[in-house]
Amino acid sequence: MSLPAWPPPALREPASGHADLSGGWERLHPLSAVVRAGRGALALLLVILVSSLNRNGNGTEDLIRLGLVIVVLIVGFVSWVVTRWRIAGGVLQIDTGLVRRQSLRYPLTQIQAVDILRPGLARVLGMAELRLRMAGGSGSSGRLAYLSGPAAEQLRARLLAMAHGLDEREPAPPERPLYQVDPRRLVASLLISGPAVIIELAVVAVLVIAVIKPGLAGALLASSATALIGALSAVWQRFNGEYRLMVAEAPDGLRVRAGLVETSSETIPRGRVQALRLVQPVTWRPFGWCRIEVDLAGRATSGRQNRAAKRAGRALVPVGTRAEAEALIGQIMPGGPTERSKPPGRARWKAPLRFAHLSYGLSDRYIVTTSGRLRLVTDWVPLAKVQSIRRSEGPLQRRLGLASVHLDTAGRMIFAVARDRERPEADGLLRTLPDACRAARAAETGIGSGHRTPR
Repeated sequence: MSLPAWPPPALREPASGHADLSGGWERLHPLSAVVRAGRGALALLLVILVSSLNRNGNGTEDLIRLGLVIVVLIVGFVSWVVTRWRIAGGVLQIDTGLVRRQSLRYPLTQIQAVDILRPGLARVLGMAELRLRMAGGSGSSGRLAYLSGPAAEQLRARLLAMAHGLDEREPAPPERPLYQVDPRRLVASLLISGPAVIIELAVVAVLVIAVIKPGLAGALLASSATALIGALSAVWQRFNGEYRLMVAEAPDGLRVRAGLVETSSETIPRGRVQALRLVQPVTWRPFGWCRIEVDLAGRATSGRQNRAAKRAGRALVPVGTRAEAEALIGQIMPGGPTERSKPPGRARWKAPLRFAHLSYGLSDRYIVTTSGRLRLVTDWVPLAKVQSIRRSEGPLQRRLGLASVHLDTAGRMIFAVARDRERPEADGLLRTLPDACRAARAAETGIGSGHRTPR
């Protein structure tokens, strides 16, 4: 089943009388201040409640903490008062700031995607954050935090329609589900993954020591508390970020929804997908499980504002069967190579543990490379997305007559490497791949065969 073209052909010209109308200024949801100050205020209130129940704190300390709660709420209220937004002249305008005013402008024609994020407290209060992903690869985004849930959905559809030159009342395009993670399989996979295994081994060690030398168990637990908390946090963040993750195909890209306490709804335009990675950890292979990760252009890798979106976009398949993974890859990157080339036998001297898995395949659209020791990794990179090609030789490779060819994209996590190839083969790849990449870009953008790339 194929999805209808979007925008519809009859509506691809800007709709007169809507996109350019100057709108009045609007404010965020009045409870935005509560959500913004929620974590700090709730933590302080919890401390006051515990100290009151235990009668360990004095009245002065409780009054100070209560005063801090009030200050936090006032700051959030002031932030709400001085923030306003509107859509006018094909631009989303956001004015904010009390002492240092900011006037932000986001042209609707440069919008690549509009995401909806719902932190835990915002979900309880029925609110959501709207975030714009802009073209340009900088990772910057416009934020409206927070709107009511229905208002956020309505505004998202309106912005996307106007970004594509449609009437702002045009509904969002339909979607077709491709994959949804099984929560039970997700839990099982986390239990046999790295951080969880560390926790399990630590618990076993503490129990054994408690039986043999009870006096040392407490000291061991105290010394490893920081590491255990970090491992527990990693397991929880992954579970919370990938719970009920669903991928759907739509005319405007891939839609990814996920989350338990904090949920996110993200649209990934196909043009932003730089590469895919299929990962098979050694503990998952007996069950036939694997994971698919996606690398995107312009994705920020740090910062609180981008944390939830990064979790949603990082994994397309948190854990699934090989058949599920290959079906999704076939939908996103059809036409991959069917045959793989292995390195020469003498490469075993340089990479004895990974030699059995080393290979690469090449088609007119993609290069696929496989490597790994305990963690088997297969990377899919579209030739049209390759930005640089380089050849490298280490000291041992020179002695063995081998070389590796690297292909880099605008992404930050995934890249293709044809490792430990015969030196003449690597030289041949270095000569032919630039032309193959140009041809793939020309085919993707519809440039004719007569186009010449400037040198």
